[in-house]
Amino acid sequence: MADSWNGHRRIETQGDIAEGLMALAALDPRLVAVIAATGPVPLRRGPPGFAGLAEVIVGQMVSKASAAAIWARLAPAGSLLTPDAMAGMDEAGCRAAGLSQAKARALKGVAQACLSGDLDLHAVCDLPGEAAIAALTALPGVGAWTAEVYLLVHAGHPDIFPAGDVALRAAVGRAFGLDPRPDIAATRALSEGWVPWRSVAARLFWAYYARHVRPTGGLAAGEAGGAGAGGPA
Repeated sequence: MADSWNGHRRIETQGDIAEGLMALAALDPRLVAVIAATGPVPLRRGPPGFAGLAEVIVGQMVSKASAAAIWARLAPAGSLLTPDAMAGMDEAGCRAAGLSQAKARALKGVAQACLSGDLDLHAVCDLPGEAAIAALTALPGVGAWTAEVYLLVHAGHPDIFPAGDVALRAAVGRAFGLDPRPDIAATRALSEGWVPWRSVAARLFWAYYARHVRPTGGLAAGEAGGAGAGGPA
């Protein structure tokens, strides 16, 4: 895979996170206090490919606990969910795993696209952000949040901020004293000030959410716009 987008390298290590946090503090002085209050910011990285996108799809609009339980049934410990396995799973198997009809259709659609050669999930990771999002959201059942989280976590894209994620919006609202919490458009506008480190900003606010918002009530299970309660695992 390519190592950079327009000179900005892939987020791969905790050192990259540290560098990004320093850059964000310089870009937006409000983030200095947010960084200090948050503590360690997890890397949140996984390998690209079908299993990665499938796990993000499973996490749409459910709590992290529910997503983890479904994923454990789809890919038991030590196994890897493949396009062949997903394409061959019958309706009863999908129900037994806990998949809704919509998620089963989305997963099967992605699996068939991978098997036919219409979709290369490794190559998508090398595209510029907007082009990659367009390629992924062309798939039925894959929306902007799913595409953005896949690119952030599984491509290591440095400049993605999933503004549709309710946990992120709740964290931004709490950190900046915004009431009510900002909507998607307002959050996306705020994130423009964090270019080209928006993916590190997303990780920062997921960590802030986990430390400061979720312990005080946070969001109801499943309210976090696909990210569960505090972002992808």
